[in-house]
Amino acid sequence: MNPIQHQVGTIFIPVSNIEHARDWYCHVFNFPKDNEILFEHLFVLPMENGTNIVLDSKNFSKEIVYKKPVCHFNTKEIKEAFHYLKKHGVDIITEIEHDHWFNFKDPDGNVLMICQC
Repeated sequence: MNPIQHQVGTIFIPVSNIEHARDWYCHVFNFPKDNEILFEHLFVLPMENGTNIVLDSKNFSKEIVYKKPVCHFNTKEIKEAFHYLKKHGVDIITEIEHDHWFNFKDPDGNVLMICQC
């Protein structure tokens, strides 16, 4: 029997400055800032489905910044999500593709995705 579960526990995003990244993600995505920064380099963004996102500044380098999305944030309204991020000055790097998804960058250059589900 395989002891590895069919679950993703956490997605790590490398960031250069944990406080700046925490503030940006919390502001843009309306996450609470209630959680503390752990071990001076980790901040947990609590997701509804249990697979949290962890911002991590310990091993940041420009070489490990995500050039392609490793996950996507869900939306039910792709056009509203696009305009919301644009209004907040987020660096959107694609248009809405196939009426379904678009990519953007965080302040460190990590490419992320919004997808209508």
